Amino acid sequence: MPDRLSALDASFLYLEDQATPMHVGGVAVFRRPKAGFDYDGLVALIEQRLPLVPRYRQRVAQVPGRLARPVWVDDPGFDVTYHVRRSALPRPGSDSQLYDLVARLLARPLDQTRPLWEAYLVEGLAGGHVALITKTHLALVDGIRTIDFGQVILEPDPHPTEPDPDEEPWVPRRLPGPTRLLLDAVTETVHRPAEVVENVRAAIADATATTRKVTGVLGTLVSAIGVATRPAPAGPLSATVGKARRYAVARARLDDLRGVRARHGGTVNDVVLAVVSGALRAWLLSRGEQLTSATTVRALVPLAVRDGGADGTVPGMLGNQVSPQLVDLPVGEPNPFVRLQHISHALRPHGDSGRSVAASALLRVGGFAPPTLHSLGARAAASVAGRIFTVVVTNVPGPQVPLYAGTARMTAMFPAMPLTKNQALAIGVTSYDGGVFFGLTGDRAAMSDVDALARMLEESVEELLAAVKA
Repeated sequence: MPDRLSALDASFLYLEDQATPMHVGGVAVFRRPKAGFDYDGLVALIEQRLPLVPRYRQRVAQVPGRLARPVWVDDPGFDVTYHVRRSALPRPGSDSQLYDLVARLLARPLDQTRPLWEAYLVEGLAGGHVALITKTHLALVDGIRTIDFGQVILEPDPHPTEPDPDEEPWVPRRLPGPTRLLLDAVTETVHRPAEVVENVRAAIADATATTRKVTGVLGTLVSAIGVATRPAPAGPLSATVGKARRYAVARARLDDLRGVRARHGGTVNDVVLAVVSGALRAWLLSRGEQLTSATTVRALVPLAVRDGGADGTVPGMLGNQVSPQLVDLPVGEPNPFVRLQHISHALRPHGDSGRSVAASALLRVGGFAPPTLHSLGARAAASVAGRIFTVVVTNVPGPQVPLYAGTARMTAMFPAMPLTKNQALAIGVTSYDGGVFFGLTGDRAAMSDVDALARMLEESVEELLAAVKA
């Protein structure tokens, strides 16, 4: 039987346009080892690990007339060097130059006629560092059949990349022709005539109507949202996005956030959202916005939940669900600890539900799971696209030990989340090896000062720490 895309996976292809590419990115920074870490070594490492993520050598094939959803097929022209590319900054490359490059790469949609991922090795960074920028389509990573390849190329010990002499060369399966695709579609749907009619209607309708039909299956996700689906409060973050992006980062220490949690309760995720609230408050004031004690910013916060029939002990963690939760961030509140208390109160029902997944459980997922979990969070956010939220915040815990790609030690990992049509800002957060790394993706016009917001995130952490010490 054909490997057909789910309705959710297909919706991400239909939702995509030039202004809203549906991929998740990441920026990993490595310390170049004495033995070097070059393009050829990276290509060899990725080629070695591709058998662990076979979908990375597959592309999407559309069924003629859209009588059924697309299918995954082996790409007969797969060329790893098309997907793994090389770039460089003028030496010594600065952080701002790197983030400008990230913003340009994030703005470009992936080629849907090829496997839906790209990776860029960026050389020339100051201090003997290199960066790896990745882009992976939301349709590709579902956390069950396919994980992000970033999860399989990082290991807790440095290992030189060596070819496996026993590995069989990959041979793509024969590409099905239009007739085969049609016959498979008819065979699958002969007992479901309503689906055939709906697929034909989707093919005739315009792209907007198609998207609405496909995403109509997502009502169960919307019903799981913890805040009534009223429109989000208006403000500068509610903007129709264009094609261009800006990207910025911020850093914090995990022990500092844990210290705030130990003093005032809640979870580290609550503290992260309080940090974001404080930064958004400062940013809105810097733009001359009038704030009252009741002013809020609606955030969509994807949270891991246990599947009703799943074993919560993991290793099946990636088979669990990610539930989109809406949280009104209290940006009008001047006291940082009152902001934290508001957020902890808003998220307490999730923790008390018995379905929440502890950070310690997520850390038991094999490999470096944050790229996969950020993808699942972005999928949950994109499935609830609309005007009911203005910012997405994904926070994923990572291992607190150093990891290596080959022999190169990773020193930082910044997520890069996608934007939807009416969402000018997305924030991804990953903790790793004692650090907390914020990646901010903004619309270039609406968030021209996203770098200022990044600085305000770090200042918001300092505000909480100063209040703890007072």
